[in-house]
Amino acid sequence: MSSPDLRIGNLRERYLAGDLSPVALVETLADRLAAEDHHRTWIHRLPRAALLDYATALQPRAPADLPLYGIPFAIKDNIDLAGVPTTAACPDFAYVPMRSAAVVERLIAAGAIPLGKTNLDQFATGLVGTRSPYGPARNSVNPDYIAGGSSSGSALAVALDLASFSLGTDTAGSGRIPAAFNNLVGHKPTCGLLSTTGVVPACRSLDCVSIFARNASDAASVLAIAQGYDAADPFSRPSVTTATADLTQPFRFGVPHAAHLEFFGNANTPALFAAAVQRLQSLGGTPVAIDFAVFLETARLLYDGPWVAERYAAIRDLIERQPQALHPVTHHIINGATRFSAADAYTSGYRLKALQRDAAQVWSEVDVVLTPTAGTVYTLAEVAADPLQTNSNLGYYTNFMNLLDLSATALPAGFQANGLPFGVTLFAPAFHDAALLALAQRWEVTA
Repeated sequence: MSSPDLRIGNLRERYLAGDLSPVALVETLADRLAAEDHHRTWIHRLPRAALLDYATALQPRAPADLPLYGIPFAIKDNIDLAGVPTTAACPDFAYVPMRSAAVVERLIAAGAIPLGKTNLDQFATGLVGTRSPYGPARNSVNPDYIAGGSSSGSALAVALDLASFSLGTDTAGSGRIPAAFNNLVGHKPTCGLLSTTGVVPACRSLDCVSIFARNASDAASVLAIAQGYDAADPFSRPSVTTATADLTQPFRFGVPHAAHLEFFGNANTPALFAAAVQRLQSLGGTPVAIDFAVFLETARLLYDGPWVAERYAAIRDLIERQPQALHPVTHHIINGATRFSAADAYTSGYRLKALQRDAAQVWSEVDVVLTPTAGTVYTLAEVAADPLQTNSNLGYYTNFMNLLDLSATALPAGFQANGLPFGVTLFAPAFHDAALLALAQRWEVTA
């Protein structure tokens, strides 16, 4: 059987019509999963027998009974899948969990079939996808370029038509940068909307589980199932649907002042972003130039401030006992936490509170903000030559999101002259997830 269209809507139609079964789909995907992994997508691929176990378990059920019946998905390897090693891209850290992460359990209970664990920047520290002992992830369009990180393999699994959707994590942009570089939708939910029980923490107070999909409709379908309050997760929050902006009506959208737009020397992306602004106008939006300085200052706190100490705390035993187990760049970044004191943490916390108050004023002017997801994309060679600055550049439009408690959806927005994708991000206050994805679906209609 030739590989079917893996979009969720298409697979559901075929299952409901009876012309496809989960077993038949798994047989096809198993052959493709067994092929050589040129893009360094995977850390662990489930064997055919395990995939068939998941597929045959669905046979007594009717497709209409389960919203994700027979839908294949990939899991970033800092999220637990029962019986499969979790490495966080560090072999010396690896363990085999007895149960799956809460969000994975919800998806499997809805009928989804896990395919395996995907490559990532070690301990989810990076936006490049190259800081992994399992090999640097290669872009799905041009393998000389990076796939983005840290959820590199999760994006690749969808972009390479191996999975219908995938789970990543997003602390600083890890669920949005790989979406932009691989022509995908990447939704970064409101922090706490999806449980992080069974997720290896990066910055535990800022982490969230993210979703990659081919389109906004699929991302919305997965979000609706994956979300849910988890009493076992102290950072879990019940969903709030009141006072959410209605983006189906005429709306105002913020665009950074020209002085704050940064494309890092890329000659193609400014015009693509200008076209995205016009596209959002065609959907009923009125652009409003906003002062982006407060967002940029907040972004700098994430790695230049004491929040990096959360990354240290997450792996303290390993980095102190066995520092050589870490990728050199990862060790350099996380070990930098030792220069901060408790007083520094409080001082930065006070500054963040002030920045949050200033940033909140933006929402009296606009309903949503549009930015590039990243100003440019780098080759593997460029990242190897300057791993810290290239990574910092990629976080320009992403690093502030969770510090300011925002929800965000990254969307494809055209292609550069060299064929590489360009993406933009829509963001709004917490719990605007459904509104953002609804606007994203309207965006796709204009493509």
